[in-house]
Order: sequence, then structure tokens, then C-alpha cells
Amino acid sequence: MSRPSVLFLCTENASRSQMAEVLLRHQAGDLFDVYSAGTQPADEVDPRAIRAIEFFGAEVGQPKPKSIESFAGRTFDFVITLCDKSLQSCQNLAQAKEQLHWNIPDPRAQSGDEGFDKALTELNERIKFFVLVNRR
Repeated sequence: MSRPSVLFLCTENASRSQMAEVLLRHQAGDLFDVYSAGTQPADEVDPRAIRAIEFFGAEVGQPKPKSIESFAGRTFDFVITLCDKSLQSCQNLAQAKEQLHWNIPDPRAQSGDEGFDKALTELNERIKFFVLVNRR
């Protein structure tokens, strides 16, 4: 039996969706196939997001922003949008059996690392609940 697929989607795939992808893999990578993408991907993942993930203790790897278009024609079990802008954009872009929306404030809108720590904490709590509810 195949594992449920999850796509985290935000605008640039440079912080929130990257953090969510790593956190879900860290917590339950054996239960879900996990991906992330952006509607308008940035050139690189924000180094502050990488630092927050590493400080949390999760393996980051070599993250690179990906476009939602790289998943064209693919249907996911879950698409989780992480900002209102991606929610509006992804209605026509990502095929999902179930779509969830978690509006996480953009940590890059704040200076320093505090916004990234807050976003990571909120994502971690939501992902724990997501895993609990969607274990198969």
C-alpha cells in the first residue's frame, strides 16, 4: 500500500513550506511522501529557515525552492497551503484529494530569527496534530 502524499505550498518555497516539509519528514517520513513547492519560487531557501530547522534538530539536506509547475498533472492526497496568497493561486494548480489551509505569518517579514522560530513552532504543533489525525 502506498503512503499518502502531502504537498506544502506557499508563495516562494523559501521558508514556511520548506520548514513544513522537513518537519513532517522528521516526525513521520515513514508514513507520508512529503513535498513542498511555491507558486513563485525564490532563488534559494532563506538561511534563517535552515538555521531554525537545524537548531530544532531535523535533517535539512540540500533544500532548493521548487515550482508548483514541477508537479503538474500529479494528484496529492493532501495539499496544505501556508499563506493566503498560495491558497488563491493553488486552486487551479495543485490537484488534491483534500486541501487544508494553515495561514502561517511570513517569517521573512520580520528582521532576525524570531519569526522563523515562531513559524517553526506553529508548524511543528500543526504537523503533530496532522500526523495524529491522518495516521493510516
